[in-house]
Amino acid sequence: MKIWGSACDSAVTAPGGRGSLPSLSESLGESLRDRRGSVPTACRGFILLAAVGAFLFAQETISTDVNVVNVFATVHDKKGAIVKDLTKDDFAIDEDGRPQTIKYFSRESDLPLTLGLVVDTSRSMASVLDQERIASYRFFDQVLREDKDQAFVIHFDAEVELLQDLTSSRKLLQKALGELSVGAPRQLNRRGQQDPGQPRARGGTSLYDAVLLASNELMKKQTGRKALIVLTDGDDNASKSTLTDAIEAAQKTNTLVYSVLITGENNSPMGGFGGRGMGRHGGGRPPMQQHHDGRKVLEQLSRETGGGFFDAKKMSYDGIYREIQDELREQYSLGYTPDKNQGPGYRTISVVTKKKDLIVQARNGYYAEK
Repeated sequence: MKIWGSACDSAVTAPGGRGSLPSLSESLGESLRDRRGSVPTACRGFILLAAVGAFLFAQETISTDVNVVNVFATVHDKKGAIVKDLTKDDFAIDEDGRPQTIKYFSRESDLPLTLGLVVDTSRSMASVLDQERIASYRFFDQVLREDKDQAFVIHFDAEVELLQDLTSSRKLLQKALGELSVGAPRQLNRRGQQDPGQPRARGGTSLYDAVLLASNELMKKQTGRKALIVLTDGDDNASKSTLTDAIEAAQKTNTLVYSVLITGENNSPMGGFGGRGMGRHGGGRPPMQQHHDGRKVLEQLSRETGGGFFDAKKMSYDGIYREIQDELREQYSLGYTPDKNQGPGYRTISVVTKKKDLIVQARNGYYAEK
């Protein structure tokens, strides 16, 4: 396995020579190292907190250069069935309320997928961990095509751990799932690389950090269709990042987030207080909104990234994964060039169809650099 080293292991330089402001993922753990290589001792405490501060400042000044905005869209009819026969002329896109011209359009029914399974192993999920594991086995059996698709496995509690890097092997992925357990190492570590004798952290849930790290460290380097499937109760109380940061990372890497709400023993969807907070803020972004409900957190995370939300109490795992698979295979790809340069900031996107009674599922914004 590999490990993200700590922020103190080496100097961080932003991509493209933009300077030395680190991303949160670089701060929590900067470089990938093979299990056969040496791993420096992790820096802790105040260095991590300082790195997080640098990340939050960097997010206000560094964003993605956008020429063509690409949007994946899934369309359902009023009964929930996926609509597969629309054309470019059936769609309309607005950016910040202004109509845009769709220049690129395709129907993608068999595009290779990059998938990330992100599993909550916090103490509140102890009673349902076996169910999560079984559901995850089923997910890979039903969705992964070893000749085309890749996947990885992350689990999170007080900290975030990458159990299996990108691979097409079901065997390796299932082996990683077999290692799921309650309690885990705060930077994104690979199992087996903790300091000898160091006890594993207990308690807490770092949902936002897990989504951010998965997006920035793994999805950012991939092309094509990308999706995270997150199994959790939505209660974040340990992340250094916010819900805003997690959504931003997923949007910038064009990653859909599918959330599966799973409630454990002595736990309900009415979650904690969201790590450092959950509202968007500043820079032309949507106004701050405070949420303390795990269900609402997951609904927002999926809605704003173009994924879907599912409640495991209302739908079987097999049914959930079947619907996710269908959505990922039957999406429309839309592309446009913004008609106006308004400078850096958040842009809202609205994708609709001209046919009545159809519901479009797509991300609702992106971040422009200039």
